[in-house]
Amino acid sequence: MDSTQLLKGVLDLAVLAVVDAEDGYGYDIVRRLRRGGLEDIGDASVYGTLRRLYAAGLLTSYVVPSEAGPHRKYYGITPSGRGELKRQGEDWRRFATSVTTLLDHPQGAIA
Repeated sequence: MDSTQLLKGVLDLAVLAVVDAEDGYGYDIVRRLRRGGLEDIGDASVYGTLRRLYAAGLLTSYVVPSEAGPHRKYYGITPSGRGELKRQGEDWRRFATSVTTLLDHPQGAIA
């Protein structure tokens, strides 16, 4: 199954969850998503999602100077972001449960 479309639908949720666990800069967030099982996630998709979530007030950002290279822009989650994470997480769990039920009991889908 091509997971590209599935990933687009849950990328906001995944990014909010990763940043809720710990603030991070762009590439750090990409690495954490990949370590979490989203190996095919593109850098540009994550950076675009971070910008969009920030513009929506769901993330905050701050710059941390680095002696070893360029300064890094870190992202943290806002109270609104935590609320959105909770809502989207509940939606995802309901959806995943419904699909799992259909996969495990396809006869239940027949009316």
